[in-house]
Amino acid sequence: MIDYIALEKYGRELSVLFVEDDEGISKEMNFLLGDIFTKVDSGFDGIEGLSKYNQYFQANEKYYDLLITDIRMPNMNGIELIKNIYSINPSQKVIVLSAHNESEYLMELVNIGIAQFILKPIDYNNFLDVIYKVSKMIYEDKLLNNNNDKKEISPFINITDELIWNKELKQLFLNNNIFKLTKKELHLIELLLQVPEKTYTNEEIMFALWNDDFDTIPDIANLKNLISRLRKKLPNLNIENIYGFGYRLNIKS
Repeated sequence: MIDYIALEKYGRELSVLFVEDDEGISKEMNFLLGDIFTKVDSGFDGIEGLSKYNQYFQANEKYYDLLITDIRMPNMNGIELIKNIYSINPSQKVIVLSAHNESEYLMELVNIGIAQFILKPIDYNNFLDVIYKVSKMIYEDKLLNNNNDKKEISPFINITDELIWNKELKQLFLNNNIFKLTKKELHLIELLLQVPEKTYTNEEIMFALWNDDFDTIPDIANLKNLISRLRKKLPNLNIENIYGFGYRLNIKS
């Protein structure tokens, strides 16, 4: 049984290109698809469909989530259209509209990887069943890929080959061993690594390091002493002084 609430959720996220030369079927399908998907574009034949496909990528820097195409069309048929699109994007999801008398094409379609068909004349329940299954598959694939992208973000910053900063633990490692630093020394490194290419002004650094220290009045001498001690502890930590302005931490490129 189709979960219509889930189908509505999937449809909001997906874009569709529909290619069909029969004007009556085109109007009917565009009406049905428009009720499910937010973005639906259509083409009359394979040449127009391929053109729309490339234009969409140029405008959005991504491909349509789903291609739905008829088989028999003038100028370029559905099989040639699919082959052209697979040469551009091998992972494209495709649904084929197929009449019962087009069985001679089915083996070729199966051989190039097509597994989903909607039979003509279109049965509404079959149409929804196929659309639901494919939309769910695409939605879940996108969700999985997004989660994998997030997992690939490393918490480590390589300052040099020997020095590594762990953003999550807020610890500095020297040759894979934790290097002990004072709270303010760690806070300074953390600040300078927030935007490594940025030069932080003296005032920004002093405010960040001493704004909650009521026993010490921050001044430039305190900052210079802190940086001097840190440079002695870690000679290969390249803290650059931009004279009269502030500091930045140069890291391995």
